[in-house]
Amino acid sequence: MTHADDTPAPAAPVATKSFCGNCGAELLGPYCYVCGQPVKGSIRPLTSMLHDIADTILNIDSRIFRTLLPLLLRPGFLTNEYLAGRRVRYVTPFRLYFFLSVASFLLMQFSLDTTLDLARDIVKIDDGEMSIATAQTAAEVATRRDAAIAEIERARTVAALPDAAAKQLAKAEAKVRAEADQRLKYLKDVEEARAKGAPTPPDPAEERARTDAHVQFNDREWDPQTNPIKVDWLPAFANARLNAFVGHMRDNLPRIRKDPKPFLLGAVATLPQVLFVLMPLFALLLKIFYLFKRRLYMEHLIVALHSHSFLFLALLLLTLAGLARGWAHTAAPWLAAPLDWLMVALGWWLPIYLFLMQKKVYRQGWFFTTLKFGAIGICYTILISVGIAAAFLVSLATT
Repeated sequence: MTHADDTPAPAAPVATKSFCGNCGAELLGPYCYVCGQPVKGSIRPLTSMLHDIADTILNIDSRIFRTLLPLLLRPGFLTNEYLAGRRVRYVTPFRLYFFLSVASFLLMQFSLDTTLDLARDIVKIDDGEMSIATAQTAAEVATRRDAAIAEIERARTVAALPDAAAKQLAKAEAKVRAEADQRLKYLKDVEEARAKGAPTPPDPAEERARTDAHVQFNDREWDPQTNPIKVDWLPAFANARLNAFVGHMRDNLPRIRKDPKPFLLGAVATLPQVLFVLMPLFALLLKIFYLFKRRLYMEHLIVALHSHSFLFLALLLLTLAGLARGWAHTAAPWLAAPLDWLMVALGWWLPIYLFLMQKKVYRQGWFFTTLKFGAIGICYTILISVGIAAAFLVSLATT
């Protein structure tokens, strides 16, 4: 009689060894411990490849949720975690910066595009033949002035018009009336000059157009052939390209007054590259102001990446709240007030967060943190102002 205890146990599966295709070493994980070659290669299903690409670029998994909430609400937490060596559970600083910068500026472009289209549809003044500056008689001035003011009055009838928009419309009306008065004065001066047989005064509109398109170089008017801009240490092709940019900017000056939208969108599209260039300079400022902390430059760069990532996330939320606020005014008025409070709270949280982050990461007292925060803020504000100006110049030269 056979007892149950005598039944032979099932044989354990024999583990098959696998070896690296590059160096022949035995594989103990997803990477070869000798040469570092990954086990996964390119010869595999397309779906697996696409999953790896999405994970590499966006890092969309549970780490993104463990990262975004502390990034928004816990100043300095991610930076201190990263510097302490607890890194794998969070999105890496550069990926976080890249993802949030792309998302925020794409949404900003969409929001700006929509806002500019709405503004252009609501108020159409000083455009083409309806420009007050080009009117040749007092009757034309009065007609164009009244038409422009009528457009402004029509815009004021829009339901739930924001206070900021109402103020802008009031400024636009005052500007229209001032331009009309200036044009009427000029036309009166022309009539008096003709009656006396004196030379007619120059047309302010033509003078303005000439001034806008006027570029000086070497105390003479710039010309790409007779008086080009020449930088001695630049090669010939670079000087030629520089003069081409200047000519393009000069040609764009009259266009930007009629339709600034393409140039504004172009500047916004250039800002991510500008900020990417400025970010290492921000890390350098931190290195200088915290020189005696004896931290590596890369540690300051991690602080810069996380602080910029927070700014992009806050900008993303502010833009979303602004778009939702515009929708709420017509579809859900009860939601407008909470969205207003949210935008105010985010606006105040920006400097508070950056200040607390600086204190928690560098662990200095309130006095020195406040002093350094203010100095770094002033220096970086100057750099950002220069960067924004550079973005507009690039947009003007390339659009």
